Order: sequence, then structure tokens, then C-alpha cells
Amino acid sequence: MTLRKRKLQSHNVSDASQHSLERNHKQTNVHADTNGSSDTSSWESATTGIWLPLLTSEIIPLLGLSMGLILGCFHCWYVLSLHENFLWFSNIQEVEREISFRTECGLYYSYYKQMLQAPTITQGLKELTYDNKTESRRTINLLKRMNIYQEVILSILYRILSLQRYLEPVYFYLYTVFGLQALYVISIYITSWLLSGTWMSGALAAIWYILNRIDTTRVEFTIPLRENWSLPFFALQIMAITYYLRPQLKSFQCWSFTLIMISTFLFCVTWQFNQFILLMQALVLFSLDCFDMVPPSKVTSLYFIHVVSLLLVWILQFNNSMLLGSLVLSFVLAALVVRHLQRNLKSGGFVLRILKLLLHLVVVFSLTILTNNTSKKILGLESDEHIFKFLKAKFGFGATRDFDAKLYLCEEAFGLLPYDTFQRLLHTLILPSYLLTLVITVIIAITVAVQNLRCSSYSSLCQTTSIKEEGRIMLRPDMAYNLIHNVLFGLLALSTMRMKYLWTSHMCVFASAAICSNQLWSLSLKAIRLYSPHWVRVIRFAVPILIFIYLYHEFWPKIMTELSELREFYDPDTVELMNWIKSKTSKNAVFAGSMQLLAGVKLCTGRTITNHPHYEDKKLRERTKQIYQIYSRSSPEEVYSILRLYGTDYILLEDSICYERRHSRGCRLRDLLDIANSHVMDGPGANDPDLKPSPYPRFCDEIKSNKPPYTIYFSRVFKNKTFHVYKLKKKKDVPY
Repeated sequence: MTLRKRKLQSHNVSDASQHSLERNHKQTNVHADTNGSSDTSSWESATTGIWLPLLTSEIIPLLGLSMGLILGCFHCWYVLSLHENFLWFSNIQEVEREISFRTECGLYYSYYKQMLQAPTITQGLKELTYDNKTESRRTINLLKRMNIYQEVILSILYRILSLQRYLEPVYFYLYTVFGLQALYVISIYITSWLLSGTWMSGALAAIWYILNRIDTTRVEFTIPLRENWSLPFFALQIMAITYYLRPQLKSFQCWSFTLIMISTFLFCVTWQFNQFILLMQALVLFSLDCFDMVPPSKVTSLYFIHVVSLLLVWILQFNNSMLLGSLVLSFVLAALVVRHLQRNLKSGGFVLRILKLLLHLVVVFSLTILTNNTSKKILGLESDEHIFKFLKAKFGFGATRDFDAKLYLCEEAFGLLPYDTFQRLLHTLILPSYLLTLVITVIIAITVAVQNLRCSSYSSLCQTTSIKEEGRIMLRPDMAYNLIHNVLFGLLALSTMRMKYLWTSHMCVFASAAICSNQLWSLSLKAIRLYSPHWVRVIRFAVPILIFIYLYHEFWPKIMTELSELREFYDPDTVELMNWIKSKTSKNAVFAGSMQLLAGVKLCTGRTITNHPHYEDKKLRERTKQIYQIYSRSSPEEVYSILRLYGTDYILLEDSICYERRHSRGCRLRDLLDIANSHVMDGPGANDPDLKPSPYPRFCDEIKSNKPPYTIYFSRVFKNKTFHVYKLKKKKDVPY
């Protein structure tokens, strides 16, 4: 048997093909001799002249597509192998497999499992729309509250296709998510190919994405996470937009528009944060429109797709008001209305156009804020207020004691992008390549933007000099879109580490496309007076080849080592807890505890829980804060009353939270509760002067003493090295 390490896991379009396609086939004259017979060598030359371009135009794109498919499948196999090797997933118990879906991942997967266990598909859908197990004493529509249509569709397919005899349900789920990663890489590959004109840049983009796995994806250990479903469709959408924005597009325009619509809808329906990502994309389109870098008709069409996609998801999610109150809908509406009212925005001299543009910006953003605030008041929308509280505090617009905002502020994932990220990106050469091409392209973009402001839109005056003409050629609409897209998402990633997955993947696209771009090297060589078409061709292909050689030499042995490392999932305390709950408690029992642990309880045992990690609901956030009083300095009477309010039968206490050391003082969960309750924090250090000592000891610690008054309300029924389970006594058994 293979020996494995045990690891305790904490809770917590090729250039040649392009030229050959554009090349006119010239017929070679076949000279006959005086006797009327054809010369053999002339016939062979004519045959070669006819068929070689045809073979080139067919074979090279086919080879390019094949390479993209191979790299996509390799990435799919790579992350799947890592997942298997790190967990030994195929050999561990079912309960261990389910526990490996940590935090909200377990919650999402539980609905896939619930649909499969339902007697019929209809009954399963009914249980999801009238759910009373996810939040005790509250019936909620899960299809409205959460983006779980992917779990619903997948469970229905599993049933209809009768896959029970061939494949376990968990593997059908895993293979689908990892298959989407192949789609992700292929989309990145084709986008880079479209921007550069050579499939070599697509290969470089895909390889960079794979080698920078730590910073481009976390799919191998967070499989059911919404972003792992959604981001492949977002990459597909960007690929379709890149094609749609190409100048003088004639062929497949309708197909590209359709693909944008489908991919945008799929992106929106699979992730609750879709509105914020689409807002960034709408800002990109708005910027391009303001500086005449994209035809206004195409911008309007893409706005239309945003609106239609969100409205379709709004209908599917049973009129989820969070979508109607989204900033992106308010912004798109404001941008279209103001542009209609300011029809002469792009006329006049340079200074006048700048003044008009500034006025345009002020009016659009003012109308956006007014529209959004009005719609939220009409809808009574408060679901996303915690996000704005978090952003306000994060960017220094006043300190906050709000529990929810500080919960986000104290998480590393919502902090600034750490320095080691840049070290890893530097090692694979993507960071210097990206920064160099970004600086050059930004300079070109500024030149083009200023030139566009100096004259009327698409006027011939804009192309009076060869340098500016080449700048416009270099900064095609599709390239301009990807440039501003990268800048905005880069700023987002720098400010919030969790958002780096939106930036790094498309950083691979932008850097590789620029490195293999004919225009970039032409402009660069002209700037240093060394330009010649021959040197452009040589450098354009030599540089990526040298990068390939370096990456292969530096990283292929590391990939092989990583794939040979075998570990095994090992979390006996959680396994013991889940088995105890399933065997020793009623199926109708209600459990209270941390959001992360309760998601696992919901998945592994099917028991009713009081709260969970899906935080986009104000009432749930208030409930969670109250449940978390089990880790505060509160009296047993108060904690008992709160837990009884939500029908709790058992509380799950975790030593890793009660005695937390992972976060610094002020960011431990018990500190957040103390501050929210106006109590001083544990340990040495300063406290705000208005904080007062609590008259009670910390509940999670003191209850373990088994002394009155705690024994009056609670009795311990389970204990191991990590968890303590207490049962709430019935009201009739509690003396008053």
C-alpha cells in the first residue's frame, strides 16, 4: 500500500494563419512546350502555389485549437490530481469527503445532496423553495436567497441520465466543476490568440495561468465555491466580447453576440457577487465610450446584455430585490439616459470637449447614486448594507464597531494583496512582462484618448500622422477593452486579496497577447530606431519561445514533484462529532454554533441549523451575531434565552474560537463581540475609553466548569479535544 503523509486540516490566431487567410491565392501560369505538353516542374510549382496556402490556412488554426484543448484538459487533470493527492479522496469515508467541503462550500453541496435524496425532483424543488432546516424557525426560499441553480440542474441531470450505476454523485459534481476549469483555460487561450493574432500567445497565457495556480484559482480545495462555477463563464464572456469588439467585424457577429448573452447569464446566475463584477465591466465600457475607443452602438448592446441577464436572474430567483437594487442597473440606466440627453457631447474643440466630459461624469455618477438610493428605499433593500459598511471602513472613511463590517475587515482574504503574491508572479516572469506591456499600452491609450478629444469622433483629422495612426491600429477596440479591464480589476485586487482571481487570470491574457503582438514590437523598435519587418517577426516569436524554455526548465520538475506528493485527509475530531450527531440526536434537533461548522452539520447530518455562512441577508446577520454570544462575556440566562428564541437544542463550542490565536488582538471573534457589546477585550493592550468590563466571565470558557448557574440551563453531552456539545434543558426543567 502506498504510504501517505497525514495532514491535519484546520477548520478554518496564429500570425501565419492570419496572413495566409488574408493572402490572395495567385494562380501560377503553366507554360506548355512547343508540342503542347505541360512542363513537369511548372506543374509542380503551380500545385504547390495553390495548395500550400490552403494547407497553411487550415492546419495552423487546427493545430492552435488542438493546443488550446490540450492545455485546457491538462489543467483539468492537474487540479483534479492535486485534489485527489492532497485528500486521498477516492479512499476516505463519505463523511470525510463531505467534511472536506469546508465552510460555505459544504452548505452549497448540501443542496445537491438534498435534491438527490428527495423522492422526486418535484419534491426536491418544493423542499428548496420552502426550506425550514437552513434557518431554524424560519421558512425561506433557497432558490431566491442563494445562487444554487447549478446544484439543482446537476442533480436533475444525474437523475435523468441514470448515472447511479456508473458514477457516485460526488464525482459527477467534482468532474463538472473541474471540467469548467478546462473551459476557463480554453477561453483564456482563445482571448489571447484573438488579441495577438497568433496561437503562441494563447499557449503562453494558458501556461502562465497553470503555473501561477496559487494566485489564479483555488478550485482544488474549494470546489463548490460560487466563483469556481462562475469565473469560467466570465472568461468565456470576455473572450466573446473581445471578438465582438474587433474592428470591421462581419463574420460571426451574431454568434458572438449570442455567446455574450449566454455566458453573461450563466455568470450571473451562478454567483451572488455578479452585480459588482458587472459594475466594473460597465465602467470599462463607459470609459471606452467617453474616449471614442469603441463604437457607441456596441457599448449600448453590451449594456443591454447586462440588463437582460440581471432581469432574467431576477425572475429565476423569485424577484430577488437585491438584483433590482444593484448599482450596475442604476449605473447603466444613468449612463444611457445622460448620453441621450447630451447628444452633442463629442463635438466642439479640445477644451470644450473636456469640460463636457467632466460634466458628463458628474451627472452620470450623481444620477447613479440618486437612482440606487431611491430604488433601495422603494424596495426596502438592506441585504447588501454590510458590504458598503465594510468598504467605508476599509478605505478610511471613519472607524466602525459594526460586528459584520469588522468581521470582513479582520479576514486576510479581504485585506490588501500580500507581498508574496508579487514574488510568485515575478518568478514566473508574468509580472515584469505585464508591467512592461501595461506601461507601453497605457501610453498609447493616453495618446489615442487625447487625440480623440481633439477632434470629432472617428474624424479623419485623428489620423494625420503615421505614429498616431499606428497607435490607433495598436489600440484596437478589443485591446482597449482588455487594457482598461485589467487596470480596474488590478486596482480591485490590490485593495482586496480575494479579488485577485479576477485579475491574475486576465493578466495572463494581456501580457501574453502583448508579448506576441506585431504592433507592440513594431512601435518599440521604431522608438529605438531599429525597426524592420524581419526583426519584428524574429523578436515576436523568439521572446515567447525563450519564456517557454525558461518556464519548462524552472517549473516542470516542480509540477512533477507536486503531483507525486501524497497526503490524506485527517480530521478525526470532526468525524467523531458528525458521527455522534447522526447516531445520538433526533433528526429534528436544532444546532447552534459557528457558521462554518454548522454548514458541515447541515451537509453531513441533515440536521436543522440556526445560522450559516451565506451572509447576504440582514436578518441572518443579526441572528448570527446573537448566536455568537456563546463566545462573548454574557450571562448564562441571556445566552439561554437567545438560543431558545431560535429553537436551539444543542450548542457546538469550538476551542479554536474560544481560545483563538490565529488573529491578532482586536480581530479575534471574541474581541469583535466584546467591542460590539461595549466590553473591554481580553489580554494586555489598549481599549477605547468608553468600553467597560463585563460583569460576567466568557461563556464558552466558564460553561466548562460545570458549575451553577450554567448547569441549570445546559448539560454537556459530548466532548473531544476540539469540540464541546451542550444540550439545552427544557424550560420545564429550568427553575425560575
